[in-house]
Amino acid sequence: MSPDLQRLFTREHPFYTAHKSIWAKNHRAYSGGSSYVRDALISHLSEIPDEYLERVRRGYYFNWPRKIARIITQYVLATRPERQNADADLVEDWSRSGLRVDEVMRQFSTMLNIFGAAWLAVDMPSFDGIKTKADEIRERLRPYCVALSPLQVSDWCYGADGFLDWVLVKESCWDNSDPFCDPVSIDVRKLWTRSDVTIVANHSDGKTETFNIPHGLGIVPFIRKVEVDGFGLEANHWFDDVVAISDAILNNESEAQMNTVKQMFGLLVVSESFANNASSSHADNSPDAEKLSVSGVIGRSAAIIESSEDRGISRYISPSGVENSTIRAENQALIRQLFECIGLAVSKDTKMVESAEAKLWDFQNIEQFMKTRADVLEQCEVQAWELMSAWNPAIPVPTVSYNRNFAVLDLQQSVATLLDLSGFNQDSDEYQREINKTAVVLLNRLRQLSQDKQETITDKIDTSTPATDAKKLMAGDSSGNFDVDEGVQA
Repeated sequence: MSPDLQRLFTREHPFYTAHKSIWAKNHRAYSGGSSYVRDALISHLSEIPDEYLERVRRGYYFNWPRKIARIITQYVLATRPERQNADADLVEDWSRSGLRVDEVMRQFSTMLNIFGAAWLAVDMPSFDGIKTKADEIRERLRPYCVALSPLQVSDWCYGADGFLDWVLVKESCWDNSDPFCDPVSIDVRKLWTRSDVTIVANHSDGKTETFNIPHGLGIVPFIRKVEVDGFGLEANHWFDDVVAISDAILNNESEAQMNTVKQMFGLLVVSESFANNASSSHADNSPDAEKLSVSGVIGRSAAIIESSEDRGISRYISPSGVENSTIRAENQALIRQLFECIGLAVSKDTKMVESAEAKLWDFQNIEQFMKTRADVLEQCEVQAWELMSAWNPAIPVPTVSYNRNFAVLDLQQSVATLLDLSGFNQDSDEYQREINKTAVVLLNRLRQLSQDKQETITDKIDTSTPATDAKKLMAGDSSGNFDVDEGVQA
């Protein structure tokens, strides 16, 4: 292999080098499991090795990083985006591996939450010669889109025009196609440029393969996205702090667990005279030496030697329940602050009744957070469809519309207020129309309506003369009112 090609396996973008260790830790925190417990638990200075190993074996993990990363994505994509004029087959299998568009974008969104950066790659299976339409359908020769974490893209460069000039992708695969041969691991680098892709594969058996495949797109078929208020401002990503607080909760909970163990088994305290007798018997090679031996290691799991001037009697001691209650209270406070810091808190640490203004502020905080993420996902998905169309012009670029209605409302109070407002200014058709449009929004909260149906109802409201009474619209009266299922005036 030439030195230039070998360089592809070692080169890294400075941004990648600076953040790869943090990204790896965030990914381990999201994955959880016993391996992460071993990484995140901290040993105490007063803790003997055996006791620390016991604490690791007993450890369990409340995976708050995963809950937070997933709940943001679940909220944003709870309502399926509208995709007008989209290829139905591609919508149901966008990745060419069975993942729908929603599922690929869910992965992309979760990666943004975990790493603060993510990629969408739009590729096309390579083939030789001319293929018929039947061949394309049978062999599934069509563009596809996959989400990549920032750990999978080690280097990249932007051209003078502001677009990607080239991208270097890391891949690892496993060749076990021949059941009579040992499987081979393959380390792959793919260098994408605006005109071709160079693939270099190092096999564990020493074999090296190199391919160069022209694509002629004139662009690099990748989309890179970073959170603009994080890395975009040369600041760290907020998920790093989520992991740090989660680690504190893990260590606190481990301490509470060990306190419970100590309460069950206790810690032995022996008198100094007993310990001295045990030591002298052991030195004299007494037959009972093994029975009388006392550990001299100071630790939470070893015996404590007490002088005769103290209590002078052997006994068991254990932590009281106060320590555990304090630790658990601290953890609950950390959990509340964790959600508060990232804008997902919907309750306060108080028994006082919150004002309507305070509740509305919290609801708007969540709503704006989700709207911003929906805007990002919508833009990236449209760009991915455009890249698919660049691969195959027969694929249309759909009109994509993500849900931006995340308002958390008290529907009963909102409907009552709306009906009261409808009683004012009854002589103004324009005023009543605006009230009716608001009623449609509330109806959509009770039962999700398609975008076409909402537009049809809104058009009827705009053209109705005189304006329909909002009370009839909300009550579902069919006499002179709108039929929600049909979207027409009865």
